[in-house]
Amino acid sequence: MPPTVPPAGPDLVAQAEQHAGAASPAAPAAEPDEEGARSHSTGILPCQELKALVQRREIFALEPIVDDQFQPASLDLRLGATAYRVRASFLPGAGSVRAKLDELAMHEMDISHGAVLEKGCVYIIPLLEGVDLRHRTSALVNPKSSTGRLDIFTRLITDGGTAFDQVREQYSGMLYAEVSPRTFSVLVRKGSRLSQLRVRRGKPIASDGFMKRLQQEHGLVQPPEDGSAAPPLEIVNGVPVRVDLQGRRSGGVIGYKARSHAGLVDIDRVAHYDVAEYWEAVHAPARGGLILDPAEFYILASQEAVRVPPGYAAEMIAYDTLVGEFRVHYAGFFDPGFGHSDAGGEGSRAVLEVRSYEVPFVLEHGQLVGRLAYERLTATPSVLYGQGAKSSYQGQGIKLSKHFKVVP
Repeated sequence: MPPTVPPAGPDLVAQAEQHAGAASPAAPAAEPDEEGARSHSTGILPCQELKALVQRREIFALEPIVDDQFQPASLDLRLGATAYRVRASFLPGAGSVRAKLDELAMHEMDISHGAVLEKGCVYIIPLLEGVDLRHRTSALVNPKSSTGRLDIFTRLITDGGTAFDQVREQYSGMLYAEVSPRTFSVLVRKGSRLSQLRVRRGKPIASDGFMKRLQQEHGLVQPPEDGSAAPPLEIVNGVPVRVDLQGRRSGGVIGYKARSHAGLVDIDRVAHYDVAEYWEAVHAPARGGLILDPAEFYILASQEAVRVPPGYAAEMIAYDTLVGEFRVHYAGFFDPGFGHSDAGGEGSRAVLEVRSYEVPFVLEHGQLVGRLAYERLTATPSVLYGQGAKSSYQGQGIKLSKHFKVVP
Protein backbone atom coordinates (compact mmCIF):
# COMPACT_ATOMS: atom_id res chain seq x y z
CA MET A 1 0.00 0.00 0.00
CA PRO A 2 1.20 3.54 -0.66
CA PRO A 3 2.30 5.45 2.44
CA THR A 4 -0.16 7.84 4.00
CA VAL A 5 0.55 11.17 5.63
CA PRO A 6 -0.67 11.09 9.24
CA PRO A 7 -2.09 14.27 10.73
CA ALA A 8 0.16 16.19 13.10
CA GLY A 9 -1.71 18.65 15.31
CA PRO A 10 -3.93 21.22 13.57
CA ASP A 11 -4.07 20.22 9.92
CA LEU A 12 -2.61 22.97 7.77
CA VAL A 13 -4.40 21.86 4.64
CA ALA A 14 -7.76 21.66 6.39
CA GLN A 15 -7.28 25.21 7.65
CA ALA A 16 -6.37 26.24 4.13
CA GLU A 17 -9.63 24.88 2.75
CA GLN A 18 -11.58 26.94 5.28
CA HIS A 19 -9.70 30.09 4.31
CA ALA A 20 -10.03 29.42 0.59
CA GLY A 21 -13.76 28.99 0.93
CA ALA A 22 -14.22 32.40 2.51
CA ALA A 23 -16.18 34.81 0.33
CA SER A 24 -14.32 37.72 -1.23
CA PRO A 25 -15.88 40.82 -2.74
CA ALA A 26 -16.01 40.94 -6.51
CA ALA A 27 -13.20 42.81 -8.21
CA PRO A 28 -14.13 46.20 -9.71
CA ALA A 29 -14.54 46.41 -13.45
CA ALA A 30 -11.30 47.17 -15.28
CA GLU A 31 -10.80 50.58 -16.87
CA PRO A 32 -9.86 50.80 -20.54
CA ASP A 33 -6.13 50.47 -21.09
CA GLU A 34 -4.31 53.52 -22.50
CA GLU A 35 -0.70 53.07 -23.53
CA GLY A 36 1.52 55.61 -21.83
CA ALA A 37 -1.01 56.45 -19.09
CA ARG A 38 0.16 56.50 -15.51
CA SER A 39 -2.01 53.51 -14.62
CA HIS A 40 -3.17 50.55 -16.68
CA SER A 41 -5.92 47.97 -16.47
CA THR A 42 -3.48 45.16 -17.30
CA GLY A 43 -0.02 44.37 -16.02
CA ILE A 44 1.95 43.19 -13.00
CA LEU A 45 0.53 44.51 -9.74
CA PRO A 46 2.79 46.82 -7.68
CA CYS A 47 3.15 46.51 -3.91
CA GLN A 48 0.33 48.91 -3.05
CA GLU A 49 -2.12 46.86 -5.11
CA LEU A 50 -0.84 43.63 -3.55
CA LYS A 51 -1.66 45.13 -0.16
CA ALA A 52 -5.17 45.87 -1.42
CA LEU A 53 -5.52 42.20 -2.46
CA VAL A 54 -4.58 41.19 1.08
CA GLN A 55 -7.20 43.55 2.50
CA ARG A 56 -9.82 42.01 0.20
CA ARG A 57 -8.58 38.50 1.11
CA GLU A 58 -7.71 37.67 -2.46
CA ILE A 59 -4.35 36.89 -0.87
CA PHE A 60 -4.74 35.35 2.58
CA ALA A 61 -2.58 33.53 5.08
CA LEU A 62 -2.77 31.28 8.12
CA GLU A 63 -0.75 33.89 10.01
CA PRO A 64 -0.84 37.67 9.50
CA ILE A 65 1.03 38.92 6.44
CA VAL A 66 3.66 41.43 7.57
CA ASP A 67 4.90 44.57 5.89
CA ASP A 68 8.38 43.34 5.05
CA GLN A 69 6.97 40.55 2.89
CA PHE A 70 6.02 43.15 0.28
CA GLN A 71 8.61 43.86 -2.42
CA PRO A 72 8.09 46.52 -5.13
CA ALA A 73 6.16 44.09 -7.39
CA SER A 74 5.97 40.82 -5.46
CA LEU A 75 5.12 39.20 -2.14
CA ASP A 76 7.51 36.95 -0.23
CA LEU A 77 5.97 33.55 0.53
CA ARG A 78 6.62 31.80 3.87
CA LEU A 79 7.09 28.13 4.65
CA GLY A 80 4.48 26.48 6.86
CA ALA A 81 5.17 24.29 9.87
CA THR A 82 5.43 20.89 8.12
CA ALA A 83 7.73 19.51 5.42
CA TYR A 84 7.02 16.23 3.60
CA ARG A 85 9.95 14.23 2.24
CA VAL A 86 8.73 12.72 -1.03
CA ARG A 87 10.07 10.05 -3.34
CA ALA A 88 9.84 12.23 -6.44
CA SER A 89 8.77 15.58 -7.76
CA PHE A 90 5.22 15.74 -9.12
CA LEU A 91 2.41 17.84 -10.53
CA PRO A 92 -1.06 17.03 -9.17
CA GLY A 93 -2.85 17.34 -12.53
CA ALA A 94 -6.58 17.02 -11.98
CA GLY A 95 -6.06 15.95 -8.36
CA SER A 96 -4.93 17.65 -5.17
CA VAL A 97 -1.51 18.04 -3.61
CA ARG A 98 -2.80 16.22 -0.52
CA ALA A 99 -3.74 13.16 -2.60
CA LYS A 100 -0.28 13.07 -4.15
CA LEU A 101 1.32 13.37 -0.72
CA ASP A 102 -0.69 10.36 0.46
CA GLU A 103 0.84 8.45 -2.43
CA LEU A 104 4.42 9.73 -2.46
CA ALA A 105 5.30 11.00 1.02
CA MET A 106 7.97 9.03 2.87
CA HIS A 107 7.75 10.94 6.13
CA GLU A 108 6.85 14.36 7.51
CA MET A 109 8.89 16.75 9.63
CA ASP A 110 7.86 19.48 12.01
CA ILE A 111 9.96 22.48 10.99
CA SER A 112 8.32 24.96 13.37
CA HIS A 113 11.56 25.56 15.24
CA GLY A 114 14.01 24.51 12.54
CA ALA A 115 14.88 21.39 10.56
CA VAL A 116 17.49 20.42 7.99
CA LEU A 117 16.58 19.87 4.35
CA GLU A 118 19.26 17.52 3.01
CA LYS A 119 20.83 18.19 -0.38
CA GLY A 120 19.68 15.83 -3.09
CA CYS A 121 16.31 15.23 -1.42
CA VAL A 122 12.88 16.52 -2.51
CA TYR A 123 10.44 18.09 -0.06
CA ILE A 124 6.91 19.46 -0.36
CA ILE A 125 6.12 22.24 2.11
CA PRO A 126 2.65 23.81 2.41
CA LEU A 127 3.05 27.59 2.53
CA LEU A 128 1.36 29.92 4.97
CA GLU A 129 -0.15 31.91 2.08
CA GLY A 130 -2.99 31.10 -0.25
CA VAL A 131 -4.92 32.99 -2.93
CA ASP A 132 -8.51 33.50 -4.04
CA LEU A 133 -7.93 35.04 -7.45
CA ARG A 134 -10.61 36.92 -9.36
CA HIS A 135 -11.49 37.01 -13.05
CA ARG A 136 -8.58 38.05 -15.32
CA THR A 137 -6.12 37.62 -12.45
CA SER A 138 -3.35 35.01 -12.37
CA ALA A 139 0.00 34.71 -10.61
CA LEU A 140 3.52 33.44 -11.14
CA VAL A 141 6.21 32.45 -8.66
CA ASN A 142 10.01 32.35 -8.71
CA PRO A 143 12.68 31.59 -6.11
CA LYS A 144 14.03 34.61 -4.27
CA SER A 145 17.50 35.76 -5.34
CA SER A 146 19.13 34.34 -2.21
CA THR A 147 17.45 30.99 -2.81
CA GLY A 148 18.82 30.68 -6.34
CA ARG A 149 22.32 31.71 -5.26
CA LEU A 150 22.34 28.82 -2.79
CA ASP A 151 21.34 26.40 -5.57
CA ILE A 152 18.08 25.51 -3.83
CA PHE A 153 15.77 24.26 -6.57
CA THR A 154 12.40 25.68 -5.54
CA ARG A 155 9.12 25.55 -7.47
CA LEU A 156 5.48 26.24 -6.71
CA ILE A 157 2.66 23.74 -7.13
CA THR A 158 -1.09 24.14 -6.66
CA ASP A 159 -4.09 21.85 -6.44
CA GLY A 160 -5.09 20.86 -9.97
CA GLY A 161 -1.88 22.34 -11.30
CA THR A 162 -0.41 21.19 -14.62
CA ALA A 163 2.62 23.52 -14.63
CA PHE A 164 5.16 24.62 -12.04
CA ASP A 165 5.33 28.22 -10.80
CA GLN A 166 1.99 29.15 -12.38
CA VAL A 167 -1.22 30.00 -10.50
CA ARG A 168 -4.09 29.90 -12.93
CA GLU A 169 -6.78 32.54 -13.26
CA GLN A 170 -9.45 32.32 -10.53
CA TYR A 171 -7.52 29.71 -8.54
CA SER A 172 -8.73 29.50 -4.95
CA GLY A 173 -6.67 27.52 -2.46
CA MET A 174 -3.35 27.13 -0.71
CA LEU A 175 0.10 27.22 -2.28
CA TYR A 176 2.85 24.62 -1.90
CA ALA A 177 6.60 24.76 -2.39
CA GLU A 178 8.68 21.97 -3.83
CA VAL A 179 12.16 22.38 -2.36
CA SER A 180 15.28 20.42 -3.35
CA PRO A 181 18.69 21.70 -2.16
CA ARG A 182 21.30 20.86 -4.80
CA THR A 183 24.62 22.04 -3.34
CA PHE A 184 24.25 22.84 0.37
CA SER A 185 22.00 21.26 2.98
CA VAL A 186 19.94 24.07 4.50
CA LEU A 187 18.29 24.80 7.82
CA VAL A 188 14.76 26.20 7.46
CA ARG A 189 11.88 26.89 9.80
CA LYS A 190 8.28 28.02 9.70
CA GLY A 191 8.27 31.52 8.24
CA SER A 192 11.45 31.10 6.16
CA ARG A 193 11.09 32.74 2.75
CA LEU A 194 12.33 30.90 -0.32
CA SER A 195 10.04 32.18 -3.08
CA GLN A 196 8.03 35.21 -4.15
CA LEU A 197 4.68 35.73 -5.84
CA ARG A 198 3.82 38.14 -8.64
CA VAL A 199 0.22 38.82 -9.58
CA ARG A 200 -0.74 39.64 -13.17
CA ARG A 201 -3.99 41.22 -14.27
CA GLY A 202 -5.07 40.52 -17.83
CA LYS A 203 -2.55 39.97 -20.62
CA PRO A 204 -0.31 43.03 -20.95
CA ILE A 205 1.79 43.66 -24.05
CA ALA A 206 5.24 42.00 -23.90
CA SER A 207 6.28 41.92 -27.57
CA ASP A 208 9.74 42.38 -29.01
CA GLY A 209 8.63 45.74 -30.43
CA PHE A 210 7.55 46.84 -26.96
CA MET A 211 10.95 45.88 -25.50
CA LYS A 212 12.84 47.53 -28.38
CA ARG A 213 11.05 50.77 -27.57
CA LEU A 214 11.92 50.36 -23.87
CA GLN A 215 15.57 49.76 -24.76
CA GLN A 216 15.64 52.95 -26.83
CA GLU A 217 13.93 55.01 -24.12
CA HIS A 218 15.48 53.58 -20.96
CA GLY A 219 18.60 51.61 -21.91
CA LEU A 220 17.51 48.30 -20.38
CA VAL A 221 20.97 46.79 -20.87
CA GLN A 222 24.08 48.93 -21.00
CA PRO A 223 27.21 48.15 -23.09
CA PRO A 224 30.28 46.96 -21.17
CA GLU A 225 32.29 49.69 -19.43
CA ASP A 226 35.56 47.75 -19.73
CA GLY A 227 36.20 48.54 -23.39
CA SER A 228 34.90 45.20 -24.68
CA ALA A 229 33.27 45.35 -28.08
CA ALA A 230 29.52 44.90 -27.70
CA PRO A 231 27.77 42.79 -30.35
CA PRO A 232 24.63 44.21 -31.97
CA LEU A 233 21.67 44.06 -29.60
CA GLU A 234 19.10 41.69 -31.09
CA ILE A 235 15.86 41.69 -29.11
CA VAL A 236 14.13 38.44 -29.98
CA ASN A 237 11.90 36.86 -27.33
CA GLY A 238 13.49 39.19 -24.78
CA VAL A 239 16.51 41.41 -24.22
CA PRO A 240 19.78 39.42 -24.51
CA VAL A 241 22.14 39.02 -21.55
CA ARG A 242 25.74 37.86 -22.06
CA VAL A 243 28.27 36.44 -19.59
CA ASP A 244 31.44 38.22 -18.44
CA LEU A 245 34.47 35.90 -18.36
CA GLN A 246 37.18 38.59 -18.28
CA GLY A 247 36.59 40.20 -14.88
CA ARG A 248 38.32 43.46 -15.73
CA ARG A 249 36.33 45.29 -13.06
CA SER A 250 37.01 42.69 -10.37
CA GLY A 251 40.73 41.97 -10.63
CA GLY A 252 40.27 39.00 -12.91
CA VAL A 253 37.75 37.23 -10.66
CA ILE A 254 34.77 36.23 -12.81
CA GLY A 255 32.74 34.34 -10.23
CA TYR A 256 32.64 31.57 -7.65
CA LYS A 257 32.34 27.79 -7.66
CA ALA A 258 30.66 26.03 -4.75
CA ARG A 259 32.85 23.73 -2.67
CA SER A 260 31.84 20.08 -2.46
CA HIS A 261 30.81 18.81 0.97
CA ALA A 262 30.56 22.27 2.52
CA GLY A 263 28.69 22.86 5.76
CA LEU A 264 25.07 23.64 6.56
CA VAL A 265 23.53 27.02 5.66
CA ASP A 266 20.82 28.53 7.89
CA ILE A 267 18.49 30.23 5.44
CA ASP A 268 17.64 32.99 7.92
CA ARG A 269 21.17 34.05 8.86
CA VAL A 270 22.59 37.13 7.11
CA ALA A 271 26.29 37.93 6.60
CA HIS A 272 27.17 35.00 8.85
CA TYR A 273 29.28 32.52 6.86
CA ASP A 274 32.87 32.82 5.66
CA VAL A 275 33.02 32.74 1.88
CA ALA A 276 36.17 30.59 1.73
CA GLU A 277 34.46 27.73 3.59
CA TYR A 278 31.76 27.41 0.94
CA TRP A 279 33.15 28.88 -2.28
CA GLU A 280 36.32 29.13 -4.30
CA ALA A 281 37.00 32.08 -6.59
CA VAL A 282 36.95 31.46 -10.33
CA HIS A 283 39.48 33.51 -12.31
CA ALA A 284 39.34 34.54 -15.93
CA PRO A 285 40.75 31.77 -18.14
CA ALA A 286 44.18 32.57 -19.60
CA ARG A 287 42.89 31.52 -22.99
CA GLY A 288 39.73 29.98 -24.33
CA GLY A 289 36.53 29.70 -22.36
CA LEU A 290 35.42 28.45 -18.96
CA ILE A 291 34.71 24.72 -18.86
CA LEU A 292 31.58 24.05 -16.83
CA ASP A 293 31.69 20.76 -14.97
CA PRO A 294 28.21 19.20 -14.68
CA ALA A 295 28.94 18.27 -11.05
CA GLU A 296 29.62 21.91 -10.08
CA PHE A 297 27.55 25.04 -9.35
CA TYR A 298 28.81 28.46 -10.41
CA ILE A 299 27.99 32.09 -9.64
CA LEU A 300 28.88 34.35 -12.58
CA ALA A 301 27.80 37.81 -13.73
CA SER A 302 26.50 39.47 -16.86
CA GLN A 303 28.73 41.47 -19.16
CA GLU A 304 26.13 44.24 -19.38
CA ALA A 305 24.66 46.40 -16.67
CA VAL A 306 20.92 45.76 -16.35
CA ARG A 307 18.23 48.35 -15.66
CA VAL A 308 14.54 47.98 -14.79
CA PRO A 309 12.59 51.26 -15.09
CA PRO A 310 10.24 52.15 -12.21
CA GLY A 311 7.02 51.31 -14.08
CA TYR A 312 8.17 47.88 -15.24
CA ALA A 313 9.27 44.48 -14.00
CA ALA A 314 11.53 41.89 -15.65
CA GLU A 315 12.06 38.15 -15.57
CA MET A 316 15.01 36.10 -16.82
CA ILE A 317 13.65 33.64 -19.36
CA ALA A 318 14.54 29.97 -18.91
CA TYR A 319 17.62 28.80 -20.78
CA ASP A 320 17.43 27.72 -24.39
CA THR A 321 19.05 24.37 -25.21
CA LEU A 322 19.89 25.74 -28.66
CA VAL A 323 22.60 27.94 -27.10
CA GLY A 324 24.12 25.33 -24.78
CA GLU A 325 23.39 22.51 -22.37
CA PHE A 326 23.34 24.61 -19.22
CA ARG A 327 20.83 26.33 -17.01
CA VAL A 328 21.19 29.96 -16.04
CA HIS A 329 19.36 31.83 -13.33
CA TYR A 330 17.08 29.88 -11.04
CA ALA A 331 15.75 33.13 -9.59
CA GLY A 332 14.24 35.09 -12.44
CA PHE A 333 12.48 38.17 -11.02
CA PHE A 334 14.01 41.64 -11.37
CA ASP A 335 12.10 44.29 -9.42
CA PRO A 336 11.18 47.81 -10.56
CA GLY A 337 14.13 50.09 -9.88
CA PHE A 338 16.81 47.39 -10.10
CA GLY A 339 19.93 48.97 -11.61
CA HIS A 340 18.14 52.32 -11.96
CA SER A 341 19.70 55.65 -10.97
CA ASP A 342 16.49 56.75 -9.23
CA ALA A 343 17.06 53.94 -6.70
CA GLY A 344 20.86 54.15 -6.45
CA GLY A 345 21.51 51.10 -8.58
CA GLU A 346 23.26 52.41 -11.68
CA GLY A 347 25.67 49.83 -13.06
CA SER A 348 24.07 46.74 -11.46
CA ARG A 349 24.80 43.51 -13.28
CA ALA A 350 22.69 40.39 -13.40
CA VAL A 351 24.16 37.64 -11.24
CA LEU A 352 23.88 34.29 -12.98
CA GLU A 353 23.42 30.95 -11.21
CA VAL A 354 24.88 28.45 -13.65
CA ARG A 355 24.89 24.66 -13.79
CA SER A 356 25.83 22.53 -16.78
CA TYR A 357 23.76 19.48 -17.76
CA GLU A 358 25.00 15.97 -18.51
CA VAL A 359 28.34 16.87 -20.15
CA PRO A 360 31.09 19.47 -19.63
CA PHE A 361 30.38 22.63 -21.60
CA VAL A 362 32.69 25.46 -22.66
CA LEU A 363 31.29 28.90 -21.92
CA GLU A 364 32.87 31.76 -23.88
CA HIS A 365 33.23 35.41 -22.89
CA GLY A 366 30.29 37.41 -24.22
CA GLN A 367 28.20 34.31 -24.91
CA LEU A 368 24.45 34.72 -24.81
CA VAL A 369 23.20 33.05 -21.62
CA GLY A 370 19.67 34.34 -21.18
CA ARG A 371 17.04 36.88 -22.12
CA LEU A 372 15.12 39.35 -19.99
CA ALA A 373 11.40 39.70 -20.62
CA TYR A 374 9.96 43.04 -19.48
CA GLU A 375 6.33 43.72 -18.53
CA ARG A 376 4.72 46.93 -17.46
CA LEU A 377 3.09 47.36 -14.08
CA THR A 378 -0.47 48.54 -13.61
CA ALA A 379 1.04 51.49 -11.71
CA THR A 380 4.43 52.67 -10.50
CA PRO A 381 5.16 51.04 -7.12
CA SER A 382 5.17 53.17 -4.00
CA VAL A 383 8.74 52.00 -3.30
CA LEU A 384 11.48 50.93 -5.72
CA TYR A 385 14.06 48.20 -5.33
CA GLY A 386 17.01 49.68 -3.47
CA GLN A 387 14.96 52.24 -1.55
CA GLY A 388 15.23 50.49 1.80
CA ALA A 389 17.26 48.09 3.93
CA LYS A 390 15.63 45.00 2.37
CA SER A 391 17.41 45.38 -0.98
CA SER A 392 20.47 43.13 -0.71
CA TYR A 393 21.65 43.22 -4.34
CA GLN A 394 21.24 46.77 -5.63
CA GLY A 395 24.41 48.04 -7.32
CA GLN A 396 25.82 44.50 -7.40
CA GLY A 397 28.70 43.13 -9.41
CA ILE A 398 29.59 39.51 -8.66
CA LYS A 399 27.59 38.95 -5.50
CA LEU A 400 27.01 35.80 -3.45
CA SER A 401 23.83 35.37 -1.45
CA LYS A 402 23.26 37.56 1.59
CA HIS A 403 24.11 34.67 3.94
CA PHE A 404 27.84 35.16 3.34
CA LYS A 405 30.14 37.85 4.67
CA VAL A 406 31.09 40.55 2.20
CA VAL A 407 34.21 39.73 0.20
CA PRO A 408 36.83 42.50 0.82
